[in-house]
Amino acid sequence: MNGTMAEALPQGGKRAWRFAVPLVLALGLGACESVTPLNLPSVAEIDDPSNAPAQQANIGSLTDVIRRNPNDPQAYNTRGVAFARSGRFGEAVADFSRAIQLNPEYAAAYTNRGLAHRQAGRNAEALTDFNRAIEADARYYPAYLARGNLKRAQGNLGQAIADLGEVIRLNPEGAEAYHSRGLAYQSQGQHNFALSDFDGAIDRNPYVAAPFQARGQSRLATGKVDDALEDFNAALNIDNRNAESWALRGVALSRQGKKSDAAESFQRAMAIDGNNRTAREGMRMTGF
Repeated sequence: MNGTMAEALPQGGKRAWRFAVPLVLALGLGACESVTPLNLPSVAEIDDPSNAPAQQANIGSLTDVIRRNPNDPQAYNTRGVAFARSGRFGEAVADFSRAIQLNPEYAAAYTNRGLAHRQAGRNAEALTDFNRAIEADARYYPAYLARGNLKRAQGNLGQAIADLGEVIRLNPEGAEAYHSRGLAYQSQGQHNFALSDFDGAIDRNPYVAAPFQARGQSRLATGKVDDALEDFNAALNIDNRNAESWALRGVALSRQGKKSDAAESFQRAMAIDGNNRTAREGMRMTGF
């Protein structure tokens, strides 16, 4: 389960501890559904096991902070982030709940608890918390981002587009909401709107592969094969271990009539992910 995050913002003039808002988890929107972080720090993903000692030390130091400041909601929110990073979502939820108990208007803690619920597969509880975060602070854009991505994953695309548009209004320089809204438009077949949003994401952060891959898909869908191939190449220059980008590159090459080159791309995709459906179908269609 992969997630991407957005930074929790200061509230009430106080310093806010940072946590992340995951973008949509891969829940059935196909190749364009795999989303990576754009301009925001990644926080709540489960760490590599090799990082476990450092993560445990971090939790230990945060526990010391809480001992010294037992009524500080931000301290509980921060330790909750560390628990979430380690995949300890039950303990994360407990810390975020304590933060909310100490400060019932703490929008970041509601959002973070919702994210922990979502990582644990409790989408109804997640949605409730995202709603509560927005009620606590109507300008807290990470809550709209989290809710919009949840709505998109559930197929409620119109509601997702509305929430992600609010993120863009509140945080116009952020790349992630443009990317995510573009995916929602893409799922509706509104490729011109999608292309505009992918352009917006890439303009704000050209160092992430996913928006290039997504833009390439919409360019393929609108017959812009040469431009699509450029996008898939750009995505692979950033991340050459993405099977779907290799497979889609093969599709573009096949449409250009370059079947041998297309087959090579499909084979590269299959070497990374032997179950990639785009590559399997591409190999069948090209006769290799």
